Amino acid sequence: MQNIASYIDHTLLKEDAKEEDIKTLCNEAIKYGFKGVCIYPKFLLLAKSILKDKNVLIVTVIDFPKGNQSPMQKAQEAKKAIQMGADEIDMVIDVEALKKKEYQKVEEGIKAVVDEAKNKCVKVIIETCLLNEEEKKKAALLAKKAGANFVKTSTGFSHGGATVEDVALIKEVVGNDMKIKASGGIKTYDIAYKMIKAGAQRLGTSSSVKIVEEEKLL
Repeated sequence: MQNIASYIDHTLLKEDAKEEDIKTLCNEAIKYGFKGVCIYPKFLLLAKSILKDKNVLIVTVIDFPKGNQSPMQKAQEAKKAIQMGADEIDMVIDVEALKKKEYQKVEEGIKAVVDEAKNKCVKVIIETCLLNEEEKKKAALLAKKAGANFVKTSTGFSHGGATVEDVALIKEVVGNDMKIKASGGIKTYDIAYKMIKAGAQRLGTSSSVKIVEEEKLL
């Protein structure tokens, strides 16, 4: 396995985050070699100015955390984010529509962002803690059908986050056609390692520094 830092999107999605916090986040990403930083769109220009010539991806969230905007609204938000410097888009599906079996609406929401993103990576947050097994499978298949790059487990804003079992289930559904981002509740190296072993190629966590420091002790 590669260095754990290379899997991590160093994340700060607290609603009260300040510019100084984002500066710290970006500088930590440079120092520790994290794959990316995951931030709100309003901080994209700031992050871009700090990470301009660095090998750190700038990831932002769209229709976050509820996922209940229309496909057009999702697309508009994604377009603006890319114009502001986002390298990757983490978007939330319409969970309510999924649970109502309004699959076309869910797929259209994902595809609208995929189309707007063009060659940019799109990760689809399915909020696994709100879904039963069949709904998780369906959400992953809709993300695949719509042409997204990743299935992402969680926003971290609901009552649960990533589980090893959910990562394994998604892997079973999408195989090697898509990648998986585990996020929500990943606070230790042990949990991070298990997520990767289950099939995750990316981890979203705000405990990134702690995880990397734990790896050094092994």
